[in-house]
Amino acid sequence: MDAVRFELIKTDGKSRARRGRLRTPRGTVETPVFMPVGTAGTVKGMKPEDVAALGAEILLSNTYHLYLRPGHEVARQAGGLHRFMNWDKPILTDSGGFQVFSLAALRKITEEGAAFRSHIDGSLHLLSPEKSIEIQNALGADIIMAFDECAPYPAEREYVKNSLERTNRWLARCKEYHKNTEKQSLFGIMQGGMYQDLRYESAMGIVELDLPGYAIGGLSVGEPKEIMYEVLDDCAGLLPAEKPRYLMGVGSPDCLLEGVARGIDLFDCVLPTRVARHGMAMTSNGNVAIKNARYEKDFSGLDPACGCYTCRQYSRAYLRHLFKANEMLSATLLSTHNIYFLLKMMEAVREAIEADRFLEYKKEFYDRYNGAED
Repeated sequence: MDAVRFELIKTDGKSRARRGRLRTPRGTVETPVFMPVGTAGTVKGMKPEDVAALGAEILLSNTYHLYLRPGHEVARQAGGLHRFMNWDKPILTDSGGFQVFSLAALRKITEEGAAFRSHIDGSLHLLSPEKSIEIQNALGADIIMAFDECAPYPAEREYVKNSLERTNRWLARCKEYHKNTEKQSLFGIMQGGMYQDLRYESAMGIVELDLPGYAIGGLSVGEPKEIMYEVLDDCAGLLPAEKPRYLMGVGSPDCLLEGVARGIDLFDCVLPTRVARHGMAMTSNGNVAIKNARYEKDFSGLDPACGCYTCRQYSRAYLRHLFKANEMLSATLLSTHNIYFLLKMMEAVREAIEADRFLEYKKEFYDRYNGAED
């Protein structure tokens, strides 16, 4: 039996939005869901228990970064990533493929895998499908991802076709190497760039392997959102309805809503903590750039519609002071708010799907959010 099982509870009556439940060895995840990202085994600037208190049911961690530092064997000897980072809920690890192709220097891609130099110290490594699975088995995440090549945008059709065909062959090797199926579920990744026919070809290849779940990769890699939505229109429908669908690397409120509308169940992104470190808050009335002078004597809460710790306890003026003074607490408080904001938004999305009013909720959200303050 697969470690992760998906139950499709309901489909919205007026859209392709889905309400589901993902059952894992370490707990149940209600979908659609946003997964905060703990790249190196931590959500930046936050304690695990604080992230859990915000309502997070699952985190994503990164194979590439944990392999380079501290090393997967360190995590294995610590009892696995859950124990190492003090997180007892589900974890998904990505394959490391995206980071190899976006961060690593002097990479060379062959059928064997991707040879690259570490962005940390320049050391030479080879990440193959088998090595990616070996690392993820050692980390012990509940959901692990197949090693793939994420084609850049823009990319020529021939390059994207060769890339997706190699990715599908790598997936077969990942499945063959992965033996820990009772504790970890392997998801395949659809590629194909911005070419609809290549997306279809990729989907047919990965679905043949009858995996517990599937991801859509190669989007949100620099293309305009309109193109991403156009490609995404058909992607989810190419994947089995009874399996979870994961759109990788997407986390802005609009992209989450548009993904849900197209039948996506899982999302992840570093966005809420990354923009927090730059002084940006997502609020019900749009984004707030807390560094702006207009907030210097604004003693109101960050978002009057939000019930998070930051909004209950601190004023915009104080948050601006922290940011301008380069205090670490600024990033922590803004990250707390941004993660809470997205998690509560997804909770409202689930409730709207259950009530057959997802499209109404989506419009109401946009009407408020598009009146951005900054």
